[in-house]
Amino acid sequence: MSKRLSEMSLEELWQLFPIILKKHNPMWREWYLQEKNLIMTIIGNNHIKRINHIGSTSVNGLISKPTIDILLEITEDCNLKFLVSVLEKSGYIFEKQPQNPAPHMMFMKGYTEKGFEEKVFHLHVRYLGDWNELYFRDYIQWHKDVAEEYGKLKMGLKDKYEHNRDGYTEAKTEFIKKYTNIARSEFKNRYKLED
Repeated sequence: MSKRLSEMSLEELWQLFPIILKKHNPMWREWYLQEKNLIMTIIGNNHIKRINHIGSTSVNGLISKPTIDILLEITEDCNLKFLVSVLEKSGYIFEKQPQNPAPHMMFMKGYTEKGFEEKVFHLHVRYLGDWNELYFRDYIQWHKDVAEEYGKLKMGLKDKYEHNRDGYTEAKTEFIKKYTNIARSEFKNRYKLED
């Protein structure tokens, strides 16, 4: 009998779910739109401020982990217990992150004891904000040369960090911070909230 995901060590999870990079798939946008509709239906529009496709799968032509990252920004009065409950009923796994205050919540879908399903989602839940992920996404969508450089960086890191997701993420941090800061200047606080 195999272990449940919740019983596996981090090292076992990294073996089961290695870093995989794939050529851009136009279906990723469709998968995002389908999942967005599902999320809006189960949570209700009155609790959602904004929802965005973020991460590499949102950038045409960029090599990516085939994981659809979604940033869900919720209202201040959204019932977080209700949110967790309806997302778990829809197949999401709630990843408790004690270092992040609510509502920095992370949900995953498409992870099984046998490995990845065809469609994999990471749902990042936060209150409405001026988030770095939106700036970085927009910057690499508009600057194909930077997107290409980012793709090469990821390919160079894949083998070294194939079974170490934290190491892979950390190794990309400097690049992401650099272009996020440039994007914030270029896009003049596009997502900044009014006081």
